[in-house]
Amino acid sequence: MDYKAKFATEGAYAPDGLIAGNAHLLVARKVTVKSGQNLVRGAVIGKDDDGKYLLSLSAALDGSQTPDLIMAEACDATAADTQALAYERGDFNANALTLGTAHTVASIRDGLRAKGITILPAMAA
Repeated sequence: MDYKAKFATEGAYAPDGLIAGNAHLLVARKVTVKSGQNLVRGAVIGKDDDGKYLLSLSAALDGSQTPDLIMAEACDATAADTQALAYERGDFNANALTLGTAHTVASIRDGLRAKGITILPAMAA
């Protein structure tokens, strides 16, 4: 039998620059994203009093005001709670993060570093 390679296009790869190096250090886990959220990859999320995750807003009063993880994938949970992957450890590009209202990279950096998430300044190509 003659076997020949078959090449096909499965889609386009468009790097988003979220990972800032040391990809072998990435650790992700499954989380429940609270309904009403439509989160993008790179969103900084916090856990509410019910144990569900949503975009971390500085003025929130339900526990989610404390950044905890970074979304590893986009998640549309507008209609119902949805499971998705989020990073709990790794090195990330500050310019690729999506921050909630009143958060800045400076305001979240130390808290996330204590959890194993390092936010690095953008690097020139």
